Amino acid sequence: MLDVSDLSVSYGTIRAVRGISFTVGKGELVSLLGANGAGKSSTLKCIAGALKASGGLITLGGKDITSASPEQVVRAGLATVPETRDVFPDLTVGENLMLGAYIHRRDQAGNRQNLERLHTLFPRLAERSHQPAGTLSGGEQQMLVIARALMSRPTVLLLDEPSLGLAPAIVERIFEMIETLKKSGLTILLVEQNVNQALAVADRAYVMRLGMVVTSGTPDEIRATSDLSAHYLGG
Repeated sequence: MLDVSDLSVSYGTIRAVRGISFTVGKGELVSLLGANGAGKSSTLKCIAGALKASGGLITLGGKDITSASPEQVVRAGLATVPETRDVFPDLTVGENLMLGAYIHRRDQAGNRQNLERLHTLFPRLAERSHQPAGTLSGGEQQMLVIARALMSRPTVLLLDEPSLGLAPAIVERIFEMIETLKKSGLTILLVEQNVNQALAVADRAYVMRLGMVVTSGTPDEIRATSDLSAHYLGG
């Protein structure tokens, strides 16, 4: 479904991502692990079209999206939830969600059906539909940005640090939702520093260090890497 081949990303003379390759199969949840500065978020931004690749190839369902704009990437079926949890604070929860469906704005019936499904998955958002998004808690805002991305009806979802800055109880709830999305058949690429949580939901994982993929495998294979914490994750 998603194929990244020999991808490089640079900020001027600084190479943040150094020729990495990985795949995410249809219906898989793949975790991308690593310490701060490993190049994980730069990788996601490049896939989403927010950063331009300095080398390599990105394909989505066999279609080359390496040079696509963010709008073209969304229309191709890929949605991104950035780590910044940006909501439109003065708009209501419901208005934020409908902005996520902008590319399907002519399909009102489909949008209503999708909204009902997401209200079932995120009942807190249904309760706060008419509340300004800026008044939500951090956990509720995280639910909102995930749901807003899902309103675009993606085939692939990129999640960047969904647990960042949240209380443990909220993190557990967020990962329950991610598990539910995985079971629904959605293809997910997850960037996450909470290694235990990320491996608990993953089918496979890649570990990045200094812009390179240094190891990959199943969760059990990653856990068996004795120097994972000390050398790869900054522990």
